[in-house]
Amino acid sequence: MSGRGLLDSERSGRRRALAVLSAVLADAILGDPPSRFHPVAWMGSWIAVLRKMAPQRGPLADLLYGAAALCVSVSTLWLMGRWVTRSLERWRWGWLAEGAVLSQLIAWRGLMRAGRAVARPLEQGDLGEARQQLGWHLVSRDVSRLDGSLVAAATIESLAENSSDSVIAPLFWYGVGGLPAALAYRFLNTADALLGYRDEELEWLGKSAARADDAVNLVPARLTALLIVAGAALAGGKAGSAWRIWRRDGGKTASPNAGQPMSAAAGGLEVVLEKVGHYRLGEGLAKPQAADIGRASRLLSVSLFLGIAVGAAAFFSPKRTFSRKKAFRHGGR
Repeated sequence: MSGRGLLDSERSGRRRALAVLSAVLADAILGDPPSRFHPVAWMGSWIAVLRKMAPQRGPLADLLYGAAALCVSVSTLWLMGRWVTRSLERWRWGWLAEGAVLSQLIAWRGLMRAGRAVARPLEQGDLGEARQQLGWHLVSRDVSRLDGSLVAAATIESLAENSSDSVIAPLFWYGVGGLPAALAYRFLNTADALLGYRDEELEWLGKSAARADDAVNLVPARLTALLIVAGAALAGGKAGSAWRIWRRDGGKTASPNAGQPMSAAAGGLEVVLEKVGHYRLGEGLAKPQAADIGRASRLLSVSLFLGIAVGAAAFFSPKRTFSRKKAFRHGGR
């Protein structure tokens, strides 16, 4: 790479690192705006429109329509992301505005708040309220028959899985391809959440979204699991157990990705995470209690910020500066 190309690449990397730091800070301080101002809510509304427009003429028609709608929507968002990025590149403080947009594509503060909303009544012995908060904020499954341990388990599972889907994955794809990639990822993940069900109406309509979401989460889910293992060593958890349970149980869920961070969290916290009739992660460990939700939140927060610190350090490392100077000295003009 020429010296100028390397310099441009380094500037782009540092710009993205600053945008990520500002996005995480903005999310931590401000959280999510009202739905009418939230880009992910807009995506959800658009997906609802696409669902109403579906032809409903059989599996093949639904599959083709779903794939075409997904491609057009993702392409449009990609182009919008490129336009926004190019517009902001002309402004010295454009990375700050880019970070503000990126902050709307992650949900760390909202995720931690949802965990506390379940933990608080569970700690007070109000199982009914804990079930209601769990169903309202975190899961779509029937929660009416869950006992306290299963409520705690479902909460920890959702926190772990969404640490990947709603935090690490958007930041990962932003690091790879900037705002276009982050917007495209968030749309695919939202489409899967709304359409990726195996029922009569959505089995074929949402199949493309489900498969695409599986693909774009392959790396982030495993990266999140690895960060949880590392975070366990810093947050009072058990890194060895996190590694062992992740490697043993990571593939036990129907999703190729959901079990990765969930199993690492199970091992790090040394609790069993079970969805009755579907999976049991951490077989042989203790049943989780209300207090374990708070432990999970701390573990996942440490893991997240560890990942951000490592990523930022990579962009600002002296090695990158040395490589740039070397390129200039050896003909990269």
